[in-house]
Amino acid sequence: MKNDRLSQPDICLIRINQIFIAGGPIDYKRLASLSFFGFIYHGPSGHYFYNFLDKQIPGTDAIPVFSKVAIDQLVWCPLFMSVFFTYLGLVNGDSLSVIGSKIKNDLLTACQGSWKVWPIVHLINFKFVSNKWRIPYINAIQIAFNMFLSLLGSKK
Repeated sequence: MKNDRLSQPDICLIRINQIFIAGGPIDYKRLASLSFFGFIYHGPSGHYFYNFLDKQIPGTDAIPVFSKVAIDQLVWCPLFMSVFFTYLGLVNGDSLSVIGSKIKNDLLTACQGSWKVWPIVHLINFKFVSNKWRIPYINAIQIAFNMFLSLLGSKK
């Protein structure tokens, strides 16, 4: 399976987010930094994490599926969000104390946003989507969720 990478539709939606949701012209630095994050961290880490889950908890019955969803949301989600906010802070030149404050102030909000979307997405994912198509399926939903994260991450 190939690694999850930002595709042309991802980049187009980041642009749409910047123009219509955030307002104003395209922020090419932000576009490049989010694309780089997806290419370097999010894609490879998601690929290996979901393969690891499938190997450690095989099956598509209720218990394995709910176990994978719980691990994804209670372990992976806060870890991923913390890495995301840290990356954005470093790219923006923030100090470690500012990054720590950002995580402290926004991690719960980011996780709560995740918990409104991803449990049902992953119930479908782990029950019905084959490993071969897992990352493309997740990417399709991730595009919209990344808009939310991008807005939250850029909030001062």
